[in-house]
Amino acid sequence: MATFLQQIDADPSRGELPAHVRGELERFLRCGILAHGFVRVRCPACRDDLLVAFSCKGRGICPSCGGRRMADTAARWVDRVLPKVPWRQWVLTVPPVLRLSLAWDPTLLTDVLSIFQRAIACRLRLLARRKGYRSAGGRHASVSVIQRFGSALNLNVHVHSLVADGVWLGGEDGRPTFVPVCVRDADVAAVVRRVDKQVLALMLRRGLFGAANDEFVPMLPEAEPEQQLELELLHASAALRIATGGRTGKLVRRVGSRSLARRTRSGRRRRPMQAEAGGFDLHARVRVSRGQRGQLEKLGRYLLRPAICLERLRLRGDGLYQYDFRRPWADGTSGIVLEPLELMEKLAALIPIPRANLVRYHGVLAPAATWRQEIVPGETDDADSCPRPVGRLVPVDRVPWAELLRRVFLIDVLKCTRCGGRRELIGEVTEPAAIQAILEHLGLELDDFGPVPARDPPDVDEYWAS
Repeated sequence: MATFLQQIDADPSRGELPAHVRGELERFLRCGILAHGFVRVRCPACRDDLLVAFSCKGRGICPSCGGRRMADTAARWVDRVLPKVPWRQWVLTVPPVLRLSLAWDPTLLTDVLSIFQRAIACRLRLLARRKGYRSAGGRHASVSVIQRFGSALNLNVHVHSLVADGVWLGGEDGRPTFVPVCVRDADVAAVVRRVDKQVLALMLRRGLFGAANDEFVPMLPEAEPEQQLELELLHASAALRIATGGRTGKLVRRVGSRSLARRTRSGRRRRPMQAEAGGFDLHARVRVSRGQRGQLEKLGRYLLRPAICLERLRLRGDGLYQYDFRRPWADGTSGIVLEPLELMEKLAALIPIPRANLVRYHGVLAPAATWRQEIVPGETDDADSCPRPVGRLVPVDRVPWAELLRRVFLIDVLKCTRCGGRRELIGEVTEPAAIQAILEHLGLELDDFGPVPARDPPDVDEYWAS
């Protein structure tokens, strides 16, 4: 990291690395290290201690914090947010030429997401009217997760939405009533066509399309001089190219086989409940019925998964990093190969801007919706089965961390492994002197891992220069 930051700072004409990117990279190196603070729990019976290190709470690249947030939010959805009705996953993939604009401009992304949700809501209301329901209302429920990453650690802005398979109608007593509908292939095609038409009109109104050869071509976002480096990193990440170092402008190295490409192409067919229009791709095949709350929580974790899977990242013998894909691409590519500084560059491009919500609620689940309090499940007994710690550990509306570990990983962190009793939360330890004293008393090393010092250009390994 230090070498990467030194390389960035050496060319001030390209601008600076954003403060939120630099800060998250630095906090990641302190994540899960006891020397930077921890929570202490103790069994009152046998006096057995357990220390739980603080996390960096990063939103972009930390697999540990991303996994915790994934499990926490998915559990809260099922317990307190999502009504007990059928749910369907709608996945909207935008054209590659629009991904940079959506990542650069949060307001544009919000407008495109609103268009997508209105298209779904209108189609669901139409299906309800076709069933004979003419009552006032007709509101849908949806929660959307904006994913900024692709399988190749690249910038790939797309939307995953959990949408209730029906609408809520106002009854005679004013209370909302859920009306299920049956979504078919024609409905998915109608939604994606409407999204394509309205997004094109939006881009034209904003002046984000230019004319070239009698066609509308998206224009690159404009950036201030100090933002030029950030824009270059995002542009290169979206195009699977390198933005810094000796391979600037070149494509990312790939690995794969032609035989794999032939098998992949032969098996690539249009799936049911999937449609395309103008470069937009919409898939809505995955559906969870009313009683499958466990499956709904697993689907929620999939929507909220972290950008990086450490099991697929490995350091090769030649000093390069290889990141394998879960599924090969149509051309047979099964992974990418990056130099260490190139890997840092790709990680920096995946860190979202601060105060930009990546989870949005729509319809009756919106924060100011009239019917929200009448349809959400509310509190459950399971959410209070573990004591809530005081302090910065868990906000009041979150699942207690011990309960979270138990339901996700089948680990009860408050159960003593010696005597089987229940551990108690003693408190948080953040003072350096107290940290050192406790770690020394327990016979633990005070490992304060930090960034490796930057290396000068003459010390760069030979494989970097090749």
